[in-house]
Amino acid sequence: MSAESFSSVTVQTKANVYFDGRVVSHTVLFPTGEKKTLGLIYPGEYHFGTAAAERMEIIAGSCTVVVDGGTEAATYPAGTHFDVAANSGFTITVAEGICEYICSFLA
Repeated sequence: MSAESFSSVTVQTKANVYFDGRVVSHTVLFPTGEKKTLGLIYPGEYHFGTAAAERMEIIAGSCTVVVDGGTEAATYPAGTHFDVAANSGFTITVAEGICEYICSFLA
């Protein structure tokens, strides 16, 4: 699972803001060229498209997800993750509280 902190990284200070501020993340760049985003999702339902394959690690709170092409929702509490294929998407719902995540872009 994900680390509690990252060392020797560059953090982009400009936030990625979606859905009128209901989803906010910051980009973290690693010396190896790897990129991740760290973010918060406030209660609501949101759809995201993916260009690259992604792994979403839930580090606090919980969410329900339906991956594009699927019909069943799966619940992901803190300590779990889900993967999304490239050129796809997913609908994520946060019922209450704040869901915190780390998004890794997979090769």
